[in-house]
Amino acid sequence: MSRKPIFTGSAIAVITPMNADGSVNYKEFDRLIDYQIENGTDAIVVCGTTGEASTLSHEEHIECIRYVVERVGKRIPVIAGTGSNCTETAIWLSKQAEAAGADAVLLVSPYYNKATQKGLIKHFGETARAINIPVVLYNIPGRTGVNIEPATVKYLVDNYENIIAVKDATGNLGWTAQVSMLCGDRLDIYSGDDNAICPIMSLGGKGVISVLSHVAPRDTHLIVERFLNGDHKGSLELQLKYLPLIGLLFSEVNPIPVKTACNLMGFAAGPMRLPLTEMEPEHADKLAAEMRRLGIIK
Repeated sequence: MSRKPIFTGSAIAVITPMNADGSVNYKEFDRLIDYQIENGTDAIVVCGTTGEASTLSHEEHIECIRYVVERVGKRIPVIAGTGSNCTETAIWLSKQAEAAGADAVLLVSPYYNKATQKGLIKHFGETARAINIPVVLYNIPGRTGVNIEPATVKYLVDNYENIIAVKDATGNLGWTAQVSMLCGDRLDIYSGDDNAICPIMSLGGKGVISVLSHVAPRDTHLIVERFLNGDHKGSLELQLKYLPLIGLLFSEVNPIPVKTACNLMGFAAGPMRLPLTEMEPEHADKLAAEMRRLGIIK
């Protein structure tokens, strides 16, 4: 049965802007969202890793999802990060996101407790069964300490009809190829790394869930659009143009650099919540210099 992807192109894994006192700056969400939509971003992921979801209270987490859904107003899809290392919590957050009007949820593999593959199947399966909207699996073993094996992804796709996509932040194209081979067009693959958009697109990817989009939304969209339109050379040229900036956006743990970049652009991104701290001055200077070189800031 044919179906449309949740989105094709570039989605922003949006920061959660903060006031000086560390509270959520909902007003600044307005500027960020409108700027992204006006510059070609195809979807918004709220309360993901870049959104500092792990330091938001449950109440803030749900309020951020509600706020972004309302502000977007169906102009583009909203995907809500609802992952947890507690299955009961992931189910609760996912139900709340569905009730808030999210178009899909993003479920990271359980971190710290490092489930077995059997445990991952139960975790993702029980959460998917509890809701009616699509599920995007999120495989980022560098943060979670556990890899979702390709055979596990296939099992989940075979047995849960609303598990239809994966965010691939493995840094392992062999994993991507295996998943593409096993699942085919039943699973949409999105790059979770801005430096791997073209390689993942070459293995059947539908786009990227991006940090780079904060500072270069139009060009991040164009990297994907050009590739899908057959202009592989033009897509690669644009990807490589931004490779130094992508490196600087990950020179410290995400989202420290991208929040710094947004503040440099004039957005009130605000501070990080502890345990994340402000960017080291030498890294911030290099980031600002590269943004000036690219004409993103003056």
